Formats: sequence, structure tokens, C-alpha cells
Amino acid sequence: MGKQTGAHIVWDWNGTLFHDNDAIIGATNAAFAELGLAPITMEQYRTLYCVPVPKFYERLLGRLPTDAEWEVMDETFHRYYAEHRVMCGLTAGATELLAGWRSAGRSQSILSMYVHDELVPLVRGFGIEAHFIRVDGRTGPSGGSKAEHMVRHLASLAGVDPARTVVIGDAADDAVAAQHVGARAVLYTGGSHGRASLEAVGVPVVDTLVEAVAEAERLAA
Repeated sequence: MGKQTGAHIVWDWNGTLFHDNDAIIGATNAAFAELGLAPITMEQYRTLYCVPVPKFYERLLGRLPTDAEWEVMDETFHRYYAEHRVMCGLTAGATELLAGWRSAGRSQSILSMYVHDELVPLVRGFGIEAHFIRVDGRTGPSGGSKAEHMVRHLASLAGVDPARTVVIGDAADDAVAAQHVGARAVLYTGGSHGRASLEAVGVPVVDTLVEAVAEAERLAA
């Protein structure tokens, strides 16, 4: 795509650009049912959720799941999610924000922990792929942190300066990944984490993607 010299946004997908909260909580409860756990509400999920994901299950089980339990829960989660994501759409205003950032001559990309081979056609299906210089999903096992994936993602973006890069996501792990590569972060309260847990991270926290982009512009100036 040529050399990028200005501000760059690395967007998270699930819970940020893609408003999939209903599918996420449904898939989580389907996975819990496999171990006989009671279902939880979205508010409980947003309070307890953390990365790596097995630690999240530990908060509810009182122990880490065994390897066999993790495999069953992980498979159940992804099967349920794949069936129900079709009812989810982009976060309100996302399309206009992406177009505006691009038309201003700035670059943006997606880095998600969602499976790469499923992420790319999903992004394409919403007609927004052209706004990004790169779209990366997860290619290895699920459940880990985004930090090492962020290293590879930024390394693949020719001319993008980490110091002028802002990660926009809905989870504390997005801020950890940004810090890992020398980028900044803005966290959005509309996804997997509640405001209290996001504010504990020590980066700007916003309630809308409009605010997130405005903050990214300020941080990357």
C-alpha cells in the first residue's frame, strides 16, 4: 500500500468494530453448560472477563480448567459463536469513522484474536475491507494474549511508526499489547470489559467510537 508516515490506528474487532456482545455471552454460557456451570449475565461477564481466557474460567470454577475441559469449552464457544454472529452488525457509526480516518490520509488496520480465515471474509462482507492496509486474525491456538501478535502485526506494516500508532480496543489486553510495542491505547466501554476494569489499566477510556477516534488523533499527533 506504500509507505505510511502519519497517525495509524490498529483496531480490535470483537466488541469494538463488531458489536457481537449477544453472541459472545451466549457462546460463553454454552461453554459453561458443558461443565455444569450456571449461566452469567453480560454485566457479570464484563466484570470478570480477562485474558488469558483460562484465567477467566478459573474465576468462575475456582480452579483452572483441565486441558480436556478447556478443549470442550473452547470448541463449544466457537461453534455457538459461529452460528450466532450472523445476527450481529458493526458498532453504530463505525463505517463512517473508518471512511473519515482513511479520507484524511491516515492509515488503519485490524488485529483480532478471532480466527484469521473467518475474520477476513467477515470484514469483507461488511464492505469495509478497503479502509485497512492489513487485516490480521489469530492463526495459532486460542486463549492467549494479543501482545506477541501485535509485534508481528506492526512489523508487517511498512513505514508505520509505533510511536504514532494507537490501538483501539475493548479489553485490558489491547492496552497491554500496545504498550508491548511502544504504541498508545484507547479503551472502549461497549465490549467485553466494564469501565471500572478498563480505567484500572491507566489509559484513556471512552464510551463511544467517535470519542475513541478523537482521542487517537490527539495521542498520535
